[in-house]
Amino acid sequence: MNEKPTSRTRETLQILLANRLAVVGLCVLALLVVVGVIGEAVAPYGINDIDIANRLTGPSGAHWFGTDELGRDVFTRVLVAARVSLQVGFIAVGFALAVGVPVGLVAGYYRGTIDAVLMRIMDVLFSFPAILLAIAILAVLGPGIGNAMIAIGLVYTPIFARITRGSVLVVSEEVYIRAARSLGARDGRIILRHILPNVLAPIIVQTTLSLAFAILSEAALSFLGLGVQPPNPAWGRMLAEGRNFFQQAPWMGIFPGVAILVTVVAFNFVGDGLRDALDPKQKSVIESRGQSV
Repeated sequence: MNEKPTSRTRETLQILLANRLAVVGLCVLALLVVVGVIGEAVAPYGINDIDIANRLTGPSGAHWFGTDELGRDVFTRVLVAARVSLQVGFIAVGFALAVGVPVGLVAGYYRGTIDAVLMRIMDVLFSFPAILLAIAILAVLGPGIGNAMIAIGLVYTPIFARITRGSVLVVSEEVYIRAARSLGARDGRIILRHILPNVLAPIIVQTTLSLAFAILSEAALSFLGLGVQPPNPAWGRMLAEGRNFFQQAPWMGIFPGVAILVTVVAFNFVGDGLRDALDPKQKSVIESRGQSV
């Protein structure tokens, strides 16, 4: 009974780990998670330790990434900001999953009026550019990290709803779903036990991609002053602060910018690897190779 799921998991991992870029992305993300958890504990300075005598000094042995306009250590603030960005990304995308996936499941399974109403609501949200919708939501809720999570989560909810609905429309026409209905299985059981496991692949891939864009969105909102509020560090906020001193101290913007770039690229590498690993065509290639040996 357990051999088939175990075999599928093994095949998926085999394809994923064969993708070098995906492995690099996984290693980078693992390092970022560690940094996010222990960054403040191992940082050489406090995140808001001010040293006016050493303000705007370049990278050195004492300050690896230099100091900002108040003499704060940029390396320390970049480390601690990793936790903020990852926290916002995971919570916001988790919110989008918690709302969007059930909406897509219900809309795709029941169709008709329920589908029309739910998807029109999602279409309204989806019709706005993501960052403009987030700004509009924060204009109502007010700036702050918690409200930024809600805003970003609402922005990405329609994406998960549409992807889930599209997959459900296909899966719900399979023979085993019709058989379950004819046997009198309850709708909730059919959705959770038979449909949801078979639509997880595109949802998982979209999750990794949405995490990358959620971190970019948080950086943009913090850059505009709508996300993380000073004196707390955030990569986007550090970019905004470094913009005014780019001629004198370019490192203030370069290092948080590189951190954003590396994180987003790592999530994209993992997303691409998962897309290939969960593709049935790739699995059939693995099976054919195994049969030919």
